Amino acid sequence: MFLEPYSVLDLTGPLGYLTGKVLADLGAHVVKVEPPGGDPARRWLPQRRTADGAVGVYWLATNAGKRGLVLDLESDEDRRTLRDLARSADFLLESFPPGTLERWGLDYDTLRGDNAGLIFVSITPFGQQGPYRDYQAFDLELMALGGAMSLAGEEGGEPMRVTVPQAPMWVGAEAAMGALTALVYRTRRGFGQRVDVSAQAAVMSALAHAPAFWDLSRINPQRAGIHITGRSVTGARMRVFWPCRDGWINFIIYGGTAGRRTNQQLVAWMDSTGMAPAWLKEFDWSRFSVPTLAQEEIDRLEAPIAAFLATLTKQEFLEGAVSREMLGYPVSTVADISADRQLAARGFWQDLADSTGARLRHPGGFAVVNGRRLSLRGPAPRLHEQEEPEPTGGRRDL
Repeated sequence: MFLEPYSVLDLTGPLGYLTGKVLADLGAHVVKVEPPGGDPARRWLPQRRTADGAVGVYWLATNAGKRGLVLDLESDEDRRTLRDLARSADFLLESFPPGTLERWGLDYDTLRGDNAGLIFVSITPFGQQGPYRDYQAFDLELMALGGAMSLAGEEGGEPMRVTVPQAPMWVGAEAAMGALTALVYRTRRGFGQRVDVSAQAAVMSALAHAPAFWDLSRINPQRAGIHITGRSVTGARMRVFWPCRDGWINFIIYGGTAGRRTNQQLVAWMDSTGMAPAWLKEFDWSRFSVPTLAQEEIDRLEAPIAAFLATLTKQEFLEGAVSREMLGYPVSTVADISADRQLAARGFWQDLADSTGARLRHPGGFAVVNGRRLSLRGPAPRLHEQEEPEPTGGRRDL
């Protein structure tokens, strides 16, 4: 695969697991370095019983495809071992508090003296500089200070966050992109770089749409729960999520050509079941314009649609929407994703044996390349494994 010739030392905690996972999925030889006794996050709930005891499922999922190595970086001997390994590594990923590796003599300036090509990726809550650099934070704090919680929740209610931590996913993906960008730079210029990734800044990527609200209408978006704002100059809000018989449906009354067809098809579908009022059947969708809608008009349109969608299951809506070429989707739960026929048809799932020999289902690689899905090389490493990076054999560039 793309990164098969490259080696990675992964010293990260939970904020950086995904970065090493992405590089491993792309074929890199990733060695997960843990302290004696194991990474504390191994014991996060929910857990799965293995030969090493109960191990957190999150840890297993985000460290699959990596090799394992236990080093006590408080020890002079093990620090020398890591420095020796870094001499031939292409990437080093770390998420220690700023200044920690400097105290151990394992900082970027020291290590690049041994290996000018080393790409050194630091992942921290707030970056290496600034008044917050020494603050510790995880998902709740990062989603709050990154601004994401300001737009999540019910109108007039408390700010909310997604139950499953999202900040590690945002920063992990951004750090992987930074690492690969530095690899391209090394290919052209011949030396590595320090990549400083702030989780707070990464979370702000989720708000990329928000500044446009102010630029276009001088309105700062606010929490709106199951509704969306900013689509009408009148300040009206429109429903995005609709309850159905077995969950929720994602559907918005759009304008334009695509919206016109969807709206016309929806009304025809409702009419076939006797649930379309006469005025809605006569509605002129060719003159429908979302930007100028008043809240009263939106409420009138949405009331009969809500009553109709409440009669459907998620699967009935999906099949009906696809057959009628409509915009709209069911909101999938974890159970829905596990049973999704599309993912199964694309060979997304991969079963791997854990340390007890039991099979554990994993999400597979995130892409299909030339008809072949990026595959996991193996399960997350057991704690006692002591595997060092394979010999590098000199410089490898794109």
